[in-house]
Amino acid sequence: MLDTTSSSPSEGAREKPHGPPRRFDPRTLRADFGASLVVFLVAVPLSLGIALASNAPIMAGLIAGVVGGIVAGLLGGSPLQVSGPAAGLTVIVAGLVDQFGWQVTCLITVGAGLLQVLFGLTRLSRFTQAIPPAIVHGMLAGIGITIALAQLHVVLGGSAQTAALDNILELPAQVVNLHGHAVVVGLTAIGLMLVWPRIPGPQKAVPGALVAVGAATALALLWPDVARVDLPGNLVESIALPVLPESGLWAGVLGGMLTVALVASVESLLSAVATDRMAQDRDGDSVRTDADRELLGQGAGNAVSGLLGGLPITGVIVRSSANVRVGARSRLSTILHGCWIALFGIVLVSAIEMIPLAGLSGLLVVVGLQLVKPADIRVARKHGELALYVVTVLGVVFLNLLEGVALGLVLAAVLMIWRAARARVRVEEPADGAPRRVVVEGTLSFLSVPSLSRVLQVVPAGEPVRVDLVVDYLDHTAFDHIETWSKRHRAGGGYVEVVEPQQARARRDAPHGRFATWSQWRAEDLAGGARMRAGLTAYHRDTAEHVRPTMAELASGQNPSGLLLTCADSRVLPSMITSSGPGDLFTVQNVGNFVSGTGTLAAVQYAEEVLRVPLIAVCGHSGCGAMNAVLSGGRGRGPLDDWLRNGEPTMQAWIQGHPAGRAASRDGFPQADCLAMVNVAMQLDRLRDMGVEAELMGLFYDIKSAGVLVYDQRDRVFHSHERAFAQLPAALR
Repeated sequence: MLDTTSSSPSEGAREKPHGPPRRFDPRTLRADFGASLVVFLVAVPLSLGIALASNAPIMAGLIAGVVGGIVAGLLGGSPLQVSGPAAGLTVIVAGLVDQFGWQVTCLITVGAGLLQVLFGLTRLSRFTQAIPPAIVHGMLAGIGITIALAQLHVVLGGSAQTAALDNILELPAQVVNLHGHAVVVGLTAIGLMLVWPRIPGPQKAVPGALVAVGAATALALLWPDVARVDLPGNLVESIALPVLPESGLWAGVLGGMLTVALVASVESLLSAVATDRMAQDRDGDSVRTDADRELLGQGAGNAVSGLLGGLPITGVIVRSSANVRVGARSRLSTILHGCWIALFGIVLVSAIEMIPLAGLSGLLVVVGLQLVKPADIRVARKHGELALYVVTVLGVVFLNLLEGVALGLVLAAVLMIWRAARARVRVEEPADGAPRRVVVEGTLSFLSVPSLSRVLQVVPAGEPVRVDLVVDYLDHTAFDHIETWSKRHRAGGGYVEVVEPQQARARRDAPHGRFATWSQWRAEDLAGGARMRAGLTAYHRDTAEHVRPTMAELASGQNPSGLLLTCADSRVLPSMITSSGPGDLFTVQNVGNFVSGTGTLAAVQYAEEVLRVPLIAVCGHSGCGAMNAVLSGGRGRGPLDDWLRNGEPTMQAWIQGHPAGRAASRDGFPQADCLAMVNVAMQLDRLRDMGVEAELMGLFYDIKSAGVLVYDQRDRVFHSHERAFAQLPAALR
């Protein structure tokens, strides 16, 4: 439901994003309490399993879960994100434990936390956005594959090897020689993890991880030979302080601190962004994480977790998505979930010791494979970054995490240089006496000169040629090469025309960008008719070729998504304010955007009955000459004065205090603009009275600010588009 106060475009742009509801609202407390219990049930088996895969004490996972919930939840900048031990750090931590031992690894966790605090204080979070998403997703996928390969051996009753290649080579023998009842327990956990989310019904509210571990534990009671979790004591008794390394190991320790800090920071910020999106889809509010504060909270959490003998923590998307899905409203949910883990680790130690290791390993196999997301692969392929993804995955799996990410970054740099060096150059054969065309697209730098030279050399001497530079960058070396070749070709009797398309020149030079007017992108002082002829010429030269495939598809008919009725004013461009293209909108423009007259009514009927458009929008605008004329009572006689009588009902509604006019007047709009807003509302009423069945929308285009206001038909006022659209269901935005 929309707010009842109107706002100008400038006010809408400054509008603060909606945050979570107040903490002490009883409804919020109920929602957070219930959500915290669900997240607790998800977190416990995952924390135990990640500790197992990290070669760490099993209780270190619960310690990290408690600290992640309470410390990071209280101090972090993402209210709905849940932090704890994460699968993304498992391979790194396991390597550190093997190299330095557990208590030195705890010191590394403390140091990594302090580095994260430093990252937050120095506002370095924005630099993590420079890492290509394909490399980040490839890193997580590589970690997931490594976890799955190692834990699959435990599921089959054997022991995991250190290297992923060794795990792959020994897997066939492991399958042939299955080891006892642990196989049945582990495969049961895997099967339930895969099947449970797909079973329809209310039982889906119970987390699949809890069901899988619970079923594996119950099954293991039948066979005493199945290995189980072995704890030295409860949560409090498992607290262990970190120790200093030997003097010769400090370089490796500092490197480990930096590695954990970087990976944990990137993973936490990615998880926070995903959590924000899920919360926005659920509530319609604009939720935004304070990235620097989130790093401070994560850093404090890691420092405390390391001091207490816990695993490193990050924001975890599995727990965060569960938190959002079950209705959490504030950071109280994640804090409470940490309290429940603490209570569980102190009081229910005997229950933890009943859990079979194969069940936890089965859980980790699925969690690891879930880090390999087909959607990430599709996106990487779509953006031409599949090679980055694959190289990073292979590097992480077969080398180590740092080397895998480094390989991905090196390949990204090489690809960037390669793309710059390969500007797209093609020759189009002449037709009907036209000159031969050489088309150069992309970035034309000194790196592209060899390929450009090869193409230019095939142009026969003495022939007319036109060089079209459709480039976003042209350096001096490439320009000099074209100039030299042009002089040489002309000296041989040929004709050369070097053209940088007007649209590209307008984008580069005009302060108004690609929507520059004729007078802005034409240097010549042309009259109106000449300007239109110049525009048509530029269209055929620069645009027609690019839109021809689209227009060929539309030649057989149209299927627009809506009808837009707006004013005939030359400053109102329907395609610009809606970012629409050919075939998107059926448009009608008349003086004053009135729903009147044979032509307009015929267009509405055609749109409804023949085109069956789902939406009809009416758009008024500021500084409307028709509204000024209606205010002054008309100007003389003739067709224009007759037409402006369509505005008399609008004038009466405004005089009688229409809500749209009153709200606009309070916001400081001039009288004519207030009348224009009332006019939009009146035309929508007329469409409704005509029995129009399509969805109706009202718009007002403020020319000076280039902002568009949207009409709230319930409260009969205009709002900024952000406020109006934020209240719509996610499927309609």
